[in-house]
Amino acid sequence: MSQFRSGFVALGGRPNVGKSTLLNALVGQKISIVTPRPQTTRHRVIGIVNQPEAQIAFLDTPGLHSGESRALNRAMNRTAAAALADADLILFVVEALKWTHDDELALRRVREAQRPVIAVVNKVDRAKPRERLLPFLAHLAAQHEFVEIVPISAAKSDNLGALRQCIVAALPEGDAMFPPEQITDKGPRFRIAEMIREKLTLELVEEVPYGIAVEVEDLTEEEDGQMTASVIIWVDRAGQKPIVIGAQGERLKRIGRQARLELNRLFGQRFHLTLWVKVREDWADDARALKALGLE
Repeated sequence: MSQFRSGFVALGGRPNVGKSTLLNALVGQKISIVTPRPQTTRHRVIGIVNQPEAQIAFLDTPGLHSGESRALNRAMNRTAAAALADADLILFVVEALKWTHDDELALRRVREAQRPVIAVVNKVDRAKPRERLLPFLAHLAAQHEFVEIVPISAAKSDNLGALRQCIVAALPEGDAMFPPEQITDKGPRFRIAEMIREKLTLELVEEVPYGIAVEVEDLTEEEDGQMTASVIIWVDRAGQKPIVIGAQGERLKRIGRQARLELNRLFGQRFHLTLWVKVREDWADDARALKALGLE
């Protein structure tokens, strides 16, 4: 009779290879926010998968990157490196047919963690014809002694069953670490703040996102079951405030409406959001601000 297995599995790689999309696809629910912009993920986020023979605690991490000009970037790299070191197994996620300097940097950090590594080649649906993948897979295999190399498409949930099997086989034997009903280590305040930050990032595109942080100041469940949240959107320049608010406040209303509708679906409750935009000069270079926002 096979023994139950459990462990922490860190998703490592450069920014924008699809780690958060993969986490959400593996868990079967939106745990990490997803945007086309690199470095959307700022925190270590745990997503938990329960199977009859195993419990897998996936660690979504910020993308490992070489630009460390701001304290926020340095904190994100430290968060990612710490998650790799804490893991029982690492999924090194790369984008099919694309190998960059930041991939090399990320693999170097993965090697330093001295953990078993499965290479996950994401976005293979974009490689047409599929034969184009073969030289890329050969190149990847030469970079490190991987436990397995698994081609997938996280966005299309393609080949995730095979990936799960490889993960379970590589985990140590052990008891479940979390209650079976738990799917993440993050509470409602964090998930609400992240959902609003996702909508801000998608709406603002190139204008502001790296200078934005979101903080849930107050969260109350009303007698009728509605969740009421008062939320601060921090910007690091006074000139960014009117950009976020938009003409007659229309942009901020649109962002709030998009976040509210998705939160309603995610939690199965009605939400009322009150959004305030405030300025905290250079918060991304302020160690105290990073700590207060849970980023350090």
